[in-house]
Amino acid sequence: MLGCKNILLGITGGIAAYKTTFLVRLLIKAGANVKVVLTDSASSFVSPLTLATLSKNPVLSSFVDADKDSVDWNNHVELGLWADYMIVAPATANTLSKMASGACDNLLLATYLSAKCKVFFAPAMDLDMYKHPSTKISFDKLKSFGNVIIPASSGELASGLHGEGRMAEPEDIVEFVINHIRTGLPLANKKVLITAGPTYEAIDPVRFIGNHSSGLMGFELAKAAENLGAEVVLVSGPTNLSVSNHQIQVKKVVSADEMYNAVHSFYKDVDIVICAAAVADYKPKTKADQKIKKSDAELTIELVKNKDILLSLGAQKKNQFLVGFALETENEVENAKGKLKRKHLDAIVLNSLNDKGAGFGKATNKITFIDKNSSIKTFELKTKAAVALDILNEIISRIHA
Repeated sequence: MLGCKNILLGITGGIAAYKTTFLVRLLIKAGANVKVVLTDSASSFVSPLTLATLSKNPVLSSFVDADKDSVDWNNHVELGLWADYMIVAPATANTLSKMASGACDNLLLATYLSAKCKVFFAPAMDLDMYKHPSTKISFDKLKSFGNVIIPASSGELASGLHGEGRMAEPEDIVEFVINHIRTGLPLANKKVLITAGPTYEAIDPVRFIGNHSSGLMGFELAKAAENLGAEVVLVSGPTNLSVSNHQIQVKKVVSADEMYNAVHSFYKDVDIVICAAAVADYKPKTKADQKIKKSDAELTIELVKNKDILLSLGAQKKNQFLVGFALETENEVENAKGKLKRKHLDAIVLNSLNDKGAGFGKATNKITFIDKNSSIKTFELKTKAAVALDILNEIISRIHA
């Protein structure tokens, strides 16, 4: 959800500022690009050098860098426009009051007033300050601006008192931001099951029957679905690809039988299923226990059909929106329509090997989306990441219709 997002972290002068080193680390781990703006007093509580090292960006605290003789200045407008999200943590009573009133006497406040993005603030102050009527006025005013409060927790405070006003823990801040972003996205509260990659059907301990699928299409679908708010389960055959997003649950399998069992273990609990894997149609009838030695000029391997995963899902379908893939070389549309009807699908994504740049092992794809009502939409050649978004948008338009 935060992958490749630009996060501007504003740190003010409260003791809770020491926790922001952990917050920066968690945001970076979530895939975000992070820039930090400090108030002057914040640097008394947390080291700018530490924050710069963790964020891999210079830490800014003033309009002009004091140690430079040049007239270069830190442009608050550019910072505000750069950010996809701004987080002010800790947000002291002083800074919150200034944010609410429009005061602008430091770089952080100027950047806040220039920000066009969603702004989150995590209050941190002592109990009496947190409960003071003026603080509540600041909260209410900031919320009326569209800013989002990350509620303070109760616990031991710097004064030694115990109560409300403690800044939310870094893990809770990141989780809060992710959940807030997810809410309202088109696939929020939806669970999506995606299959990807090839399957390998063992001949002996060292050889197998497989295909050239890289798994890229399925992996891009998983990432795009998660970015649209879905909870994603990715069942993947053997591939060199991986996902760093811990919001995507990955189940690794090898054979068609393993994929069949894995898919059915998740099927009843999901809302959308996209079967993008290139599952082997056949497997050796028997697997040799030892490596088959090269002897005769010819080798005959008896094959038997694998269970049809997509057909079995269609037969058991209740409320799931089920999407299959069809890779064709002739009579493409008619063959895809036949597969869609035969397997009780809601839609099918057609690939043609006759289209240059489409198919296995490519970074691009060219698809035709066909639904059960015979509505057909053909897309131009695009990156598989863009194709994934097209597919999901077609699905969303139908489940929300």
